[in-house]
Amino acid sequence: MSKTPVPLHVDDLTPFVRTLAIQLGGASPSHLKLMNMVARAAGYQNVQHMRADSAASRRLQARSDPPPPNARAVERALRLFDSNGRLQLWPSKRSVQNLALWAVWAALPSGASLHEAEVNACLNAEHCFDDPATLRRTMISCGLLTRRRDGSEYRRIEQAPPADAKQVIHEVTTRRRARSH
Repeated sequence: MSKTPVPLHVDDLTPFVRTLAIQLGGASPSHLKLMNMVARAAGYQNVQHMRADSAASRRLQARSDPPPPNARAVERALRLFDSNGRLQLWPSKRSVQNLALWAVWAALPSGASLHEAEVNACLNAEHCFDDPATLRRTMISCGLLTRRRDGSEYRRIEQAPPADAKQVIHEVTTRRRARSH
């Protein structure tokens, strides 16, 4: 009969070892020896090795957390959209253009192959300054949209937006929902 493994998670080793020492009574080894015994039982050389591994794991985890969105950049991009989620004017700064394009990108159908006229119709529904060509070209140069050489087929490039863009997309999508109701 095989045994089912039972996981054990301890937030802090010191109180765990103190409680264990109390349970062992007078026969308990010193606190440091007991901590080293527990660390070896967990697969480490000693308690210092266990601490170093834990600290390295925390540092790696902190690096992998996505950076928080830049609230100022998000605010600048959102000012360009009206209450219905339509882009009112083309920004002069490239960084703001990129954030605004992410919101327009989110409105394009994913996985669909579109003709130029269909892309223009989608883009015209999402902006007020009547220049779908600029939006198309810039989206292609930013890697948000792809097209065949002859311009007969356009496709949205599926990818994960950066944190700033996610926030802009969320807010603009909320405005668009209000427009459709």
